[in-house]
Amino acid sequence: MKVFGIDPGSRYCGFGVVEDAGGTSVRHLAHGVLEVAAGGAIEDRLCALHEGLSRELLLHRPQIVALEDVFHAKNARSALVLGQARGVAILAAAQARVPVRSFAPSVIKQAVTGTGRAEKEQVGRMVALMLGIPIPARFDASDALAAAICGVLRARDPEASAPRPRTDWRSALARRFAK
Repeated sequence: MKVFGIDPGSRYCGFGVVEDAGGTSVRHLAHGVLEVAAGGAIEDRLCALHEGLSRELLLHRPQIVALEDVFHAKNARSALVLGQARGVAILAAAQARVPVRSFAPSVIKQAVTGTGRAEKEQVGRMVALMLGIPIPARFDASDALAAAICGVLRARDPEASAPRPRTDWRSALARRFAK
C-alpha cells in the first residue's frame, strides 16, 4: 500500500510518499516541498498549490492520502488560510479518486516517536531513522512523511499508534483491586 502524506500550507506544502514494505518496515519513495510564491492573491496561491499536489498525486498514484487535522494556529487569520490550503489538498485527493484519512497531530507524533508530544526536530529525526534517509531539510517534508507513516500503520492496524485513553487514579485503583 502506498500512502501520500501532506503537510498543508499556503506558502509551503510538504508531501511525502511511503509504502508498506511488509513486517514492520515502511519504504521511502519520495518527499518534497511545494513552494508557492508569496505576495500573490490567495486564489492564485491556492490554485498553484492545487496544481502541484494534483501533479504529485498523478505521478505517485497512492492508495491513501494522509493529512494532519488542524487543531490550532497562531491566530484566526492563520487558521483560516491553513484551512483553505487543507481544503485544496482534500480536493486534489478527491479529484484523483484517492481516499483521505485525517489524523490528530498527537496521533501522528505517537506513531513515529512513541509520544504524542514530540517536537518537530524529534519527529524529523525519527522519520529519517525509520526510512533510512537523511533528515529532511524542512519540517514541512518530515511532517508529511510522518503523516504518511501514520497512514501506513493505521491501515495495517486501526488501533496502532492510537493514544491510550486516560483514566483517573480512582478508576485505575478500582480496576487493580477488583481482581
